[in-house]
Amino acid sequence: MHQKEGCSGPELMHLMRQQAKNFDTRIITDDLLEIDLSSTPFKLRSRESHDATGGTNEVEAHSIIIATGASANYLGLESEERFKNNGVSACAVCDGALPRFRDKELVVVGGGDSAVEEADYLTKHASKVYMIHRRDELRASKIMADRALNHPKIDIQWNTQVAEALGDDDHGTTGVRLTSTVGEPDRELTATGMFLAIGHTPNTGFLNGQLDMDDKGYLTWTVPFRTNTSIEGVFAAGDVSDDYYRQACTAAGTGCMAARDAERWRASKGI
Repeated sequence: MHQKEGCSGPELMHLMRQQAKNFDTRIITDDLLEIDLSSTPFKLRSRESHDATGGTNEVEAHSIIIATGASANYLGLESEERFKNNGVSACAVCDGALPRFRDKELVVVGGGDSAVEEADYLTKHASKVYMIHRRDELRASKIMADRALNHPKIDIQWNTQVAEALGDDDHGTTGVRLTSTVGEPDRELTATGMFLAIGHTPNTGFLNGQLDMDDKGYLTWTVPFRTNTSIEGVFAAGDVSDDYYRQACTAAGTGCMAARDAERWRASKGI
């Protein structure tokens, strides 16, 4: 009998890091404080983790790839933080097929297209999916809203919001406590998972507006099918420039593209 094997996400990341080091990649673990793109070579200032005096370390570069990703938006609840990766998630595609969620009742928080997509995906594994929405109609497009409204496994809880994720250390998330936005009494739902689908925030604040971004703050590619940004020599890869797919495989793909784009740009400049 064929024995299936695999590894966890952190293990895969460690292996990929080691693979890079095997090819003499220099990896610096540090906090980036500031980046100056006003002239070349570009200047990046970081805090040296080993410097107890709080000094800064400056690196100069002729080309830069920005790959700082996007952070999922959470509700900011203490209980939500407690059960992250133990029933609370912001990615149904990443986690929805885990054994703990199969044939169980799950909760999706949100009312836009992304929330409907998450809920629809989870119905492939869950016995029932509750959508928690603070208004009395979905913000999703009509075709997406109809998909949720007509799906036999999706139950939309109107005019409600999550006040607390319920559970314990042994079982993780076991339910949610809902509060009404129209004055109804609080109530509880049983659920082994809570998935947040209330958007992402791209990690571009440190750029201080030096590169062109869209109205959501994602870096924009200025050349079709290339990873060029609005400043020559600066490229963007992964979720920091992608508000649509947001998957590890697509991020890795654009990372490869950005590396090739940077390499070819440097060659064209004789750098």
